[in-house]
Amino acid sequence: MNNCQNILIVEDEEKVASFIKKGLQIQGLLCDIAFSGKQAFELYNLNTYDLIILDLGLPDISGLEVCKKLREKDKNIPILMLTALGSVSDKLSGYEVGTDDYLVKPFDFMELQVRIKALFKRCGDKSNLEAEEKISVADLELDLKEKVAKRSGSVISLTAKEFNLLEYFMRNRGRVVSKVDIAEKVWDISFDTGTNFIEVYVNYLRNKVDKGYSNKLIHTIVGMGYMLKNK
Repeated sequence: MNNCQNILIVEDEEKVASFIKKGLQIQGLLCDIAFSGKQAFELYNLNTYDLIILDLGLPDISGLEVCKKLREKDKNIPILMLTALGSVSDKLSGYEVGTDDYLVKPFDFMELQVRIKALFKRCGDKSNLEAEEKISVADLELDLKEKVAKRSGSVISLTAKEFNLLEYFMRNRGRVVSKVDIAEKVWDISFDTGTNFIEVYVNYLRNKVDKGYSNKLIHTIVGMGYMLKNK
């Protein structure tokens, strides 16, 4: 890891926060600790961070609310959420407000280290892509730097995860993507056949992207998955 990288640890359990900080400092990383949501915002406004490790259960403000507000300030900073809540619905709640990854307590420090490295690499690669391109299919366009979607010049209001799902579809335009693909690549979780959250999100996108247009771009491929294509 690059020793100039600075991480904000938002964790109210002092022993856990100290454990994380000590381990990351050994790896050559700079770390600050915030023990509450309020302190997290104060430190964020004073310093520049390359990644945020965010506990869900804070004493003053929900970690979900902290994540949402941080994401409003910075669309690109990697956010790794730590929590004892590990169900699919809990993870979806975190992803919906803009977290990039989700690690359930208790965790092994080596796993945390691997996740952080992956986030630095993923977000670095993504920044390079954003600097180079906008993605377009027919009259649908994604501005990856500004995080704006437009169709026929009209802005489409998308949540963070809807945007990520649409980006995944557009990067794989003309190719069938399965629910397993979507769960792993967009949500970073194993697909659970007992849930229908992917169908729900695809329907959200259809209502926002295709409704009112004769040229439908998002198609269901029965028994296989979905495909985004121009006619």
